[in-house]
Amino acid sequence: MALPSAPLPLLVALLLLVQPHLSPLAVPAAAPLGEGLLRAARVPAFAAWLRGVRRRIHERPELAFQEHRTSELVRAELDAIGVPYAWPVAQTGVVATISSGGGGGGGAVVALRADMDALPLQELVDWEHKSQESGKMHACGHDAHTTMLLGAAKLLHSRKDDLKGTVKLVFQPAEESYAGAFHVLREGVLNDASAIFALHVDPSLPVGTVASRPGPFLAASGRFLATVTGKGGHTASPHRAVDPIVAASSAVISLQQLVAREIDPLHGAVRA
Repeated sequence: MALPSAPLPLLVALLLLVQPHLSPLAVPAAAPLGEGLLRAARVPAFAAWLRGVRRRIHERPELAFQEHRTSELVRAELDAIGVPYAWPVAQTGVVATISSGGGGGGGAVVALRADMDALPLQELVDWEHKSQESGKMHACGHDAHTTMLLGAAKLLHSRKDDLKGTVKLVFQPAEESYAGAFHVLREGVLNDASAIFALHVDPSLPVGTVASRPGPFLAASGRFLATVTGKGGHTASPHRAVDPIVAASSAVISLQQLVAREIDPLHGAVRA
């Protein structure tokens, strides 16, 4: 539950992904920067700071567009690091900027993104840093995501003179069913970004493992509402009635055929 070291390899992987986009140098010349980031991420004091931040966020989960305390924590940590930011973005979001030498010079603009909101669930596991908000819990790992992005802010800021462009750090609100990313994009704060990277923790993977695949990598959902209208009747004359229960039950079973017969078997899809 405490995830003592899980953020470190994921954070470093994200930083190593973004580095080639920021530097025109060949890979061998850029290697020292990646190695330096790895060494810095493994420093015990840095790991302890990450754990502390994650636990503070976990204890005070907030739902979509209500991330006021979380946003305040993010801004306080960015102030302590010395990273400038825009706020509010999409109500409670924060977008920080790290440029080479602290300026706004040329080069690519790349964004790193983390979500901040929690879920309307009761945390049942009894532990030292359990949620202190009744009916709210960081059950999807967004506390870890926010912590990792703050870790990225600290590491990148300490090496900003090595960057050949700009990194924007997007602390996004309202990922859970409220289209927070859309609202962030609508405000135009990422119009100059040429690429954006994000990740998600996965408790099924061993600590220290990073998993990906070529091409777009996204889980999304599509929703619709269907109304089944019946016609009342009498048990003695079922043929004169329209039973909506039978019709709805048949529809539920038949909808599965959309996945079985209409979706490319090489593409992931689930009807739920």
